[in-house]
Amino acid sequence: MNCTITAKLKLQATPDRFRALRATQLAYRDALNYVSRYAFAHGKMSNAVGLQDGTYRDVRATFGLPAQMACSVPRQVGATYKALWTKVKANATARAAGHTKKRYRGLDQAPKYVAPTLTYQLGHDYGFKTGQQVSILTLEGRVIVPYTGYSPHVALIQQGAHIGAAKLWYDQPRKQFYLLVSLEIAVADPTPEQQQRIVGVDVGQRYLAVATDTQNRTQFFPGKEARATADHYARLRKHLQQKGTRAATRRLIVLAGRERRLKQECNHQISQRIVDAYPHSLIGLEDLTHIRERTRRRHGKRATTKRRRANRHASQWTFAELQGYVAYKALLSGSMAVQVDAWKTSQACPRCGYTAADNRPEKGLLFVCQACHLVLHADLVGARNVALRTLLARHDWVSTGVLSERPDVSDGEAKAVRRRRYAELRWSPDASPRA
Repeated sequence: MNCTITAKLKLQATPDRFRALRATQLAYRDALNYVSRYAFAHGKMSNAVGLQDGTYRDVRATFGLPAQMACSVPRQVGATYKALWTKVKANATARAAGHTKKRYRGLDQAPKYVAPTLTYQLGHDYGFKTGQQVSILTLEGRVIVPYTGYSPHVALIQQGAHIGAAKLWYDQPRKQFYLLVSLEIAVADPTPEQQQRIVGVDVGQRYLAVATDTQNRTQFFPGKEARATADHYARLRKHLQQKGTRAATRRLIVLAGRERRLKQECNHQISQRIVDAYPHSLIGLEDLTHIRERTRRRHGKRATTKRRRANRHASQWTFAELQGYVAYKALLSGSMAVQVDAWKTSQACPRCGYTAADNRPEKGLLFVCQACHLVLHADLVGARNVALRTLLARHDWVSTGVLSERPDVSDGEAKAVRRRRYAELRWSPDASPRA
C-alpha cells in the first residue's frame, strides 16, 4: 500500500530566476482563464482531450507556454469542470429529495482562476539535481534553483522515493516561492491481526474532535479557543470588506493566510495526538460527504444571529482536512482509518439502541436516552457509536477478507441493511459512567 504526502520545499531563487518563475505563473493563470472561457462557450465542456484539441495552438502562440504546460492547462480546466458538474448533479439530487431549495450556481459563469499556482510534471517540467537543487521549466527555459525543506522529506527525495507531480506556489505576503512535491511512501498492507484496537472519532464545533476506544480511553479536543480566534477573524474580515479599499484587500489576503495556518496547525496537532494515543488501531471516522446538503438549517433572514454564527462555524471549519490528516498519519504509524456511516451517531443510544432526536434536549451537549435514561456527553456518545460501527467493519473484514474503507451511499437497499445492523450494536454498560 502507498501513502501519499506532500513535501513543501522553499526555493532560494535569485532576482532573475524569481522574475522568470513569476512570469511563468502569471502566463499559466492567464492560459487557464482563456481555456475556461472556451470550455464555457462550448457547452461547459469537461473533456480534456476536446479542450486540448481546441485550444493547444492558441495557448502556445498567445501565452508562450512550453508544450507540456500547454497540455497541462486543458487537463486542469477539464478537471475543474468535472468537479463542478458533479456538484451540480449532487445539488439536483438534494433538491429533488427536499434537502435544499437553493440551486448550485457554480456553472452559471465561466470559472475564474485567481491563484497563480501552476502544476509541473516530473521529467517534463521539473527534475531534481544533486546538492539539493531542482530544475524548473519557465518561459525562458529551465532554471536551476536550490531548495530547503523538512529534513525527513528532503531525505525521502534524495533516497529515491516515488515522486509525482508538483505545484509551484507563491506566498504573496512573504514574496517567497515554494514547490509542493507529491511523494508516495510504501507502507505495509494492514491486516486484522495488526489492528486489534478499535477507535471512534466524532468531529464537531464545540469539541473539534472526541476520540474513544472500546476500553473507554477517551480524548476531548475543545474548540473554544480556536472558534474564538476564527470569530475574531470573521469580524475583521467583515469590517475590511465594508471598507473595500486596496489596503483593506491586501489586509484581507494576510488574514486569510493567517486563518488558514491556524486551522492547519490545529488539525495537525489534534490528528497527531489521536494517532499517538491509539497505536496499531483501526480508527473510525464519520463519512461527512455532502453533509451540508443532507442537513436542514435556516439561512438568511429566516435565521437568528445565533443560527447564522453556527452556520459559519459549520461551513468554515475544515473537518475533512482533519480526517485526511488522521488517515495519512495513521498509515505512517501502523494504524489505519476507515469511514463509517454518520447516520444519527449523536442521537442513537450506545447502551440500548434507542434512536430519537429527543435524546438530545435542545440539541445541546447533554445526551439523555428516553428509554434507558443514560446521561452522557453527546459528543462522547457520537464517538462511541462510530467506534461500534468501526468494530462491525472490522468483523466483516475478518469474515470476508475485504475491508470497506467507505460505506456505500448509492445503494438504498445496502444502506438500509447496514443501518439495521447498526441498530443491533450495544456498548457495555460497565463502560458507560453516568454524567
